[in-house]
This record gives sequence, C-alpha cells and structure tokens, in this order.
Amino acid sequence: QVQLVESGGGLVQAGGSLRLSCAASGTIFSIDAMGWYRQAPGKQRELVAQVTNSDSTDYVDSVKGRFIISRDRAKNTGYLQMNKLKPEDTAVYYCNALVKQRWAENEISYWGQGTQVTVSS
Repeated sequence: QVQLVESGGGLVQAGGSLRLSCAASGTIFSIDAMGWYRQAPGKQRELVAQVTNSDSTDYVDSVKGRFIISRDRAKNTGYLQMNKLKPEDTAVYYCNALVKQRWAENEISYWGQGTQVTVSS
C-alpha cells in the first residue's frame, strides 16, 4: 500500500503565497507522475498541475505564471508553490500520484486526503 499525505494548506490573503507538499510512503518502486487537483464547493474536481516521469509540467490556464509544480524523487515528495493567490483559488487541494510498487507491475493511482486552501479578499 501507498499513502499520500498533504500539508501546507491554510488561510492566506489575496496576493499571498502557500507551498503545498505531498509525501508518499509505503511500497514504492517509482512514482511515474504526480499531480495536484482542487475542488471548490459546488464544483467538479479539476486538474491544477502535473509533472510527468520526464519532468515535463502542465498547468490549467487559470494558474499559469502563478503556480509551480515540482518533485523530489529521492524523498518521494511533490510540491505545489502557489503565488499571487486569488480568492477563486479557494478549494480543497488533492495530491495524486501514479505509483509502481514493483518493477514489473502497472501503475496504480493514489490520492491524498486533501488540504484546505482559503484565500481571503
């Protein structure tokens, strides 16, 4: 089994910054991709940012130029640096990882429990 634990959420004023972390633990051979999703009240969960096995990154248009996704392979940890936060960024943020637990096995998708980010105006 694999566990993802997010941290770093909280309350911040508009224009401020937060850094989310997602630490993976358990039986891990490799983490092929990591992503951050968010879900605001009454809305569907959306992909905010992702980093692939080749370290290419992609962002939803609304956060381009403000958010940066990164990963530390040695620590099995992913990060989301969020700058110039806006009230519309308020949501529960979830970490997702595609994990191979053993060399010959397929990837399995795991989710964290979510961390609340609230941006006040």
